[in-house]
Amino acid sequence: MLFKEKVLELTKKIPKGKVTTYKIIAEKLKTRAYRAVGTALHNNKRPITIPCHRVVNSDGFIGGYAKGIKQKIKLLKKEGINIKNKNIINFEKVLFRF
Repeated sequence: MLFKEKVLELTKKIPKGKVTTYKIIAEKLKTRAYRAVGTALHNNKRPITIPCHRVVNSDGFIGGYAKGIKQKIKLLKKEGINIKNKNIINFEKVLFRF
């Protein structure tokens, strides 16, 4: 299985109402290629099936999204994630670790 496929398979496991980080995904794959995780998610061809909007920066900042940050915030809020100034409120409470 290719690296990007492994990233997308892990991303499918993030429950609704939770987020994880690029770093957590990379570490789960036994690498420090955090940016490569971001690239794999950016190229996600199935954003509905594979919820890449649930992956954020390690400090709770929203990070990027292929369809734009406003859309990412909208999706996260719809799932019950509270956001202020592009940062997740109570980040540790909604953080998902594999």
